[in-house]
Amino acid sequence: MTEEPYRWVEAIANRREYIENQLAAGSPIAALSCADGVLFVTVSRHQQKLFEIYDRIAMGGIGHPGDIERLRMSAIEVASAEGFSRSANDVSLRRMAAYSLSPVLKNAFEQIYGPPFLARMLFAELGRNGEPDLLLRLDYDGSFHTNSGTAAPERFATISGKEHSSKMMTQFLSGKKYAHLTSAEALPLALDSWAVGHLTLARDEGEIPSQEEIAAHRQEQLRAGTLEAVLLDRRSPAHATFRTLKM
Repeated sequence: MTEEPYRWVEAIANRREYIENQLAAGSPIAALSCADGVLFVTVSRHQQKLFEIYDRIAMGGIGHPGDIERLRMSAIEVASAEGFSRSANDVSLRRMAAYSLSPVLKNAFEQIYGPPFLARMLFAELGRNGEPDLLLRLDYDGSFHTNSGTAAPERFATISGKEHSSKMMTQFLSGKKYAHLTSAEALPLALDSWAVGHLTLARDEGEIPSQEEIAAHRQEQLRAGTLEAVLLDRRSPAHATFRTLKM
């Protein structure tokens, strides 16, 4: 009996390692809060990675397409039920993540005899009435991190298949001035941050690649893949703010 807790901890560690290996090749996603709204950018090969969830909420995901779709549908159902029973203004990304999606992911991850979700998600919600936009990263184990809670919240968020890759994207974007940019002006910067993340997927350490290396890699990958860029449009007169952009 004394071995049971140890076996569970060991199984969880093995489970985490397995999921991380499955996510390792996932194409990064960058989200920037700019003058026009929240911009999402990634490059995909086969599957769509960026989705509308509700009027002011969008989602990007890396991992198994089936698990991403299950989480997308869950998020839509939670938001739609909240909007129907109360009002569209009562739909909250923070509440949806904390009380609906996170518990589902945590339970699936810790129940070692069932399949976990092979997915890492990035959500954004447009701020209302002058409030800052909310950017939220939700992981396969139910843990989530937001850009709020500090005096000067970050205006960007990233996810990638490897932690070092996401760290390099964060370092690249830190200190950049884009809050005043339009979505068209911010798009090349977001795409450069994606290129940084994609370049460093195969590296466990090292510095940010040079601008020449970033530009060459971006051009090469755009020839081989498909650019996905969407905007939660801050200036949209309609309730629905999600729209697709072209470079």
